[in-house]
Amino acid sequence: MAMKIRLARGGSKKRPHYAIVAADSRMPRDGRFIEKLGTYNPLLPKDSEDRVKMDLERVQYWLGQGAQPTDRIARFLEAAGARDKAERKNMKKAVPGKKAAARADERPPRLPRQPLPGRRTGRGRSRVGMIAAVQPLAAVR
Repeated sequence: MAMKIRLARGGSKKRPHYAIVAADSRMPRDGRFIEKLGTYNPLLPKDSEDRVKMDLERVQYWLGQGAQPTDRIARFLEAAGARDKAERKNMKKAVPGKKAAARADERPPRLPRQPLPGRRTGRGRSRVGMIAAVQPLAAVR
């Protein structure tokens, strides 16, 4: 059974309150869990001691049983000193990979877009109907 230590949301609309739980990873976020390990209230100030409350002994027990903490729980554990700091997954998010960089070198530079003749730009609708209707009649006569 794959175990996770994660947040389960409670509270009402726009007033979140989370429970820190040990649950089977196949269960829904707010669904069945095995044990409640603490609480997290994001509405409290960051320096408040009541913002995150955890039973660290039970958390260590579940980590010893092979439970994987989610990213947010791992941050809470790092702040509590129960876990070493790890490199974040999105540290190199804006750096393109090798394939993307190679494709960008192959592509020609983009030219700026020009408005089509007979069309007025801005304010939503184009005024093609009147201008296009007048031009063919003038060409016939």
